[in-house]
Amino acid sequence: MKLSKSEVEHVAKLARLELSAEEADRLTTHLNGIMAHFEKLQQLDTEGVAPTSHVIPMQNVFREDVTGPCLTAEEALANAPESSDGYFVVPQIVEV
Repeated sequence: MKLSKSEVEHVAKLARLELSAEEADRLTTHLNGIMAHFEKLQQLDTEGVAPTSHVIPMQNVFREDVTGPCLTAEEALANAPESSDGYFVVPQIVEV
C-alpha cells in the first residue's frame, strides 16, 4: 500500500496539523517507507509461532509485602506546618 500526498494532507487536516508542501512531501516519503517495512513483516511465515507479548521470558519481580516499623500519628505530624485533630492541614485548592 502506498500513501498519496493528498491522503497525508487529509490525515494532517483531521489531526488539525498545518503542513507546508515541503513537510507533506517529506512525511509522505517517510510514511511510505514505514509502510514498506510493514509489508515486509507481513510476508514472514509465522505459522506455528506462539503469540507473545515480550521477546524474552518475563517474571514477576515484586517482593512479598512485609510489615515494618511505622511512624505514630504524632511522629508523622511532628514537622507539619499545621495540623488539627491528628490530620495535616493544607490550603484549600477547590473553590466552592
